[in-house]
Amino acid sequence: MRSPEDTRTRSGTELEDASLAELAKRLSEQTTRLARQEVELAKAELSQKGRRIGVGAGAFSAAGLLAVFGLAVLTAAVILVLATAMKAWIAAAIVAVVYLIAAGVLALIGKQKVEAGTPPVPEQAIESSKQDVEEIKHRAKEARG
Repeated sequence: MRSPEDTRTRSGTELEDASLAELAKRLSEQTTRLARQEVELAKAELSQKGRRIGVGAGAFSAAGLLAVFGLAVLTAAVILVLATAMKAWIAAAIVAVVYLIAAGVLALIGKQKVEAGTPPVPEQAIESSKQDVEEIKHRAKEARG
């Protein structure tokens, strides 16, 4: 939380009149506050990405479980129907190939969802920190010049 002193515009003479110790103290306080804010941003970003990965993995797992139940019953029915027109082992092989294709499609969907949440790094916080460092460097150069 910012104090009124931090949010008001300081005149050039006010900063010039401040001692080196006071300026160092202000810099330390502002740097600490900035670091805390960056850590909070990183936490929020990682939490959001973690949720996305969890949802993708959960959907992938649920799809697999439901597929097992549905396919177990459907397998028996399709094999019995096909066995009336051909040998039972050929009917079973046809059904197995169809199931393997469906499993491949579900695996690709799950992979896409997991990749949407990766890499699990706080990209916004890192970029914001880089911008903060550049701003500090710029202001330090201005103060020297």
